[in-house]
This record gives sequence, C-alpha cells and structure tokens, in this order.
Amino acid sequence: MEKLIKACVSILPEPLQKIYYKYEEKWLYLVFGCLTTLISIVTKLLLFGLVPGEPKWESTAGVVFSWICAVTFAFFTNKKYVFKNETHSAQEFRKVFVSFYGARLATLAMEEVIFVVCCDILGMNKTVITFLSQVLIFIANYILSKVFVFKNKETAGE
Repeated sequence: MEKLIKACVSILPEPLQKIYYKYEEKWLYLVFGCLTTLISIVTKLLLFGLVPGEPKWESTAGVVFSWICAVTFAFFTNKKYVFKNETHSAQEFRKVFVSFYGARLATLAMEEVIFVVCCDILGMNKTVITFLSQVLIFIANYILSKVFVFKNKETAGE
C-alpha cells in the first residue's frame, strides 16, 4: 500500500508533492477516513435495505453494525498508514487498541444520539442523516485519534 501511495504521489508535479509530504498525515487520514466513511455508509444502508418495514430498532442496529465494520477497518489503516504507530508488545498493542475503540465508542454514542433524535423522534430521512452525521463523526474521530490514541512520539515525552 505504501508503494502504491508513493507511486501516486510521484506522478504529481513537484510543488504538489511538497504539499502532500508537508501534510501527509492529514491527506492519508482523509483518504482512509473517506474509505472508512464509505464502509460505514454502505454497511448501514445495506442493513436498512435488508430489514423489512420500519422497526424502531433499525437505526440502532444499522449504526452499531456499521460502526463495528468501519472501526475495525479504521483501526488498522490509521495505525499503520496514517499515524504510523508501531507497537512492540502485546500490552502496547492492547493499549492502543483499547484507546482507539474507546474513542470510537464516544463518537458511536454521538452518532446514536443523532439517529435517535433525527430519525426516530423527528422522522427525518435516514439516508440524509447518514451522510450528514458522517461529517461530524469524521472530524471528531481525527481529533480523538490525534490527541488521545496515536500521540505524536516527539511530544509524548514532554
């Protein structure tokens, strides 16, 4: 994957390559975040399409199912490619894993509140709310990952 990314960047004009490398972490978060968001949206809408009728639990089931799929993908891509986090022991891996999933639980709760209020109480369109909620979740996840989960190694000891 890293070779593919570098190959794609290498075809850009040099000024754009400099911009990419200056903000590499943010660009990679954007790419993998978009893929994570796509996984979240597709799995949620898939569940909405498979469940007949309009049961009240559909929003909760869709959010939880899509969350599990998306967070699992996001953990491994964020760890390896975005924040380049290396763990050297099982204990260290567990700590990062638990921190990541804990941070994502906070945004899951945020998303659940959005869906219950907007869809179940106000009767708004689930597809529209799916897309709008993803913007808020995307921003919150970056901040939580950057600040709490994958801390900058240079500033971690300060």
